[in-house]
Amino acid sequence: MLRQYELVERVLEYAPEADEGLLNRAYVYTVQKHGSQKRASGDPYFSHPVEVAGLMTELKLDQQTIITALLHDTVEDTLATIDEIEKLFGADVARLVDGVTKLSKIEAMGENERAAENLRKFLLAMSEDLRVLLVKLADRLHNMRTLHFIKKPEKRQRIARETMEIYAPLAERVGMYEYMREMQMLAFEQLEPEGYATITGRLAQIRSEEGGQVDAIALAIKQALAEVGMNVEVSGREKHPYSIWRKMKERHVSFEQITDIMAFRVLVDNEDDCYRALGVLHRHWQMIPGRFKDYISTPKTNGYQSLHTALIFENSMRMEVQVRTREMHRLNEYGLAAHWAYKQGGVRPDGQVGWLRDLIEIVDSSHDAEELLENTKMAIYQDRIFAFTPKGALYQLPRGSTAVDFAYAVHTNLGNAAVGAKINGRHMPLRTRLNNGDVIEIIKSATSEPQLSWLAFVVSGKARAAIRRAVRAKERAEVAEIGSKLFDELVGHMPGRIGKKATQGAVERLDLRDEEDLMFAIGSARFTDREVMEALMPGSTEQLPEMPEWTRSERAISIRGLTPGMGFELAKCCHPVPGDRIVGLRHPDHKVEVHTIDCPTLADHADAEWLDLSWGERTTGAVGRLRLVLYNRPGTLAEVTEILARYRANIVNLQMYQRDDPFGTYDVELEVSDLAHLTRIVGSLRASEAVADAERL
Repeated sequence: MLRQYELVERVLEYAPEADEGLLNRAYVYTVQKHGSQKRASGDPYFSHPVEVAGLMTELKLDQQTIITALLHDTVEDTLATIDEIEKLFGADVARLVDGVTKLSKIEAMGENERAAENLRKFLLAMSEDLRVLLVKLADRLHNMRTLHFIKKPEKRQRIARETMEIYAPLAERVGMYEYMREMQMLAFEQLEPEGYATITGRLAQIRSEEGGQVDAIALAIKQALAEVGMNVEVSGREKHPYSIWRKMKERHVSFEQITDIMAFRVLVDNEDDCYRALGVLHRHWQMIPGRFKDYISTPKTNGYQSLHTALIFENSMRMEVQVRTREMHRLNEYGLAAHWAYKQGGVRPDGQVGWLRDLIEIVDSSHDAEELLENTKMAIYQDRIFAFTPKGALYQLPRGSTAVDFAYAVHTNLGNAAVGAKINGRHMPLRTRLNNGDVIEIIKSATSEPQLSWLAFVVSGKARAAIRRAVRAKERAEVAEIGSKLFDELVGHMPGRIGKKATQGAVERLDLRDEEDLMFAIGSARFTDREVMEALMPGSTEQLPEMPEWTRSERAISIRGLTPGMGFELAKCCHPVPGDRIVGLRHPDHKVEVHTIDCPTLADHADAEWLDLSWGERTTGAVGRLRLVLYNRPGTLAEVTEILARYRANIVNLQMYQRDDPFGTYDVELEVSDLAHLTRIVGSLRASEAVADAERL
């Protein structure tokens, strides 16, 4: 563990203007606050924040970040408060500590919900100041280094999995490859102990058998470049064990079949030398086709720059070679942290992390825990492709992206308005998968809206979040419109006049936000008619009889406007129900067909006699038809049938119309009492988590 004077000296070496007294006070404060607390290893607890601060000094970060690292656990684990920290160390440190503070575990919540809520708050804090992320990554790295001291294997595995799925990808996204590799190695050891032991054992065996082969190849590369007068540094290493394991899993091959387990790095003076060195290497050794990547002309999202190639050495051994400048190497290994430390004038390197804006948009758009975790992992942990706008603007997308993903990457409004795409000058469907280098022009329409079916083929987290948000907003507006009609119907039965004041009073009594929220609640059947009426006019329901059941066990239908004894049938195309405006079509020698006034098939019956009809008083029900789009997961049908049972709607027929993972589309015929009954059912179905969409056919 770093001693107090050692930590302060480290900071003063690269930041002589730092406040030595403030650093000393922060060190003493964390020691005093954590007191006799112990870690699982038996070490004093304050050793952890001190070591995290030490990691921050290696990145040469400012004194506020160092002090934040020292204090980051005090608020959660001691009696310290944010107000006290602000008073002692300033508002900037207090804000950073508040952002990094580990969140209390909510035992009542499931693991997914807890992880999602922690991730949500962390990402929002990170968006305000990226130093929060740097301290959090160092905090997680040191915890992973001491993970083996935790006795419970299930807890070790949970922490390792969280590290592998969230923190290592975040480290990669900001270019902190040293942190990423060590996190992956430590997590890999816990999650796949047999695989870890096998691969590290085989690497040790190769090392002992082949002796100094890595050094010999590095020397050969250096000599080849020295012959053309280039001043280079060459280093070699075996590939990362987790990288080997992942390649074995993805390619379904054994360790012996992995031929490029050695990697070499060539550091040169400038960018021109990168390409000169590449040419020399390709002349000396055979290049493996398809393995060359130029991340200098098209850097990765996190700013990573390098040339990658793969060569065959004299003894048929394959090896990977990376060529970059020394400055590129410094930025590549520590990414955002290096930018932060060396940027002049206090300018934050936010341009390096445009993906962070997408993450924040995903946080705002995600509906539940599973959706947030799914979309976030998509945003931070996928291989990339490069695509261009017609004007040459470059966008990086997850591999497998479609034209819709591209549209949302350019701008959310463009994605929402997309109706088609030109890919390399040719009209192509929106679901077309993109390739590296494609030029995409999005065709848009002012009247277009995102389609729920797009979720079946988009792959980027930003696109999925934006589509779901737009679809939910449309559904909410439709449900609110239904609620408004039902509200007008209720008001008609009230004993007195209902104005704006009464409506606002109902909003407050029902603990809602505004009038629109009230209409949505009514449309989604969140409250009964009696509850709404009582909220509008307290005491108004005391003299009312019990509200009638919505359906009855037997149906009777009477139609006004027909000659007595004339036969009729309700049309199967539109399934009219009492409350619909209806019209009759009479053909010679046929029964009168009863249609809704807006039935799309009416235009096909210009030769029929049209009859002006209405529902008779004896009508007590009819069959309505719905089309439901359900999420394809266990329990959705059960939830739907429970809603229908709650409204006493008898299912006459149910059949699957289409399967389009992750959705299933069903047509349902229901016995309902009238249009208001059917409308309430539709509103309640749309409000269900099991239902992606519900509409009347």
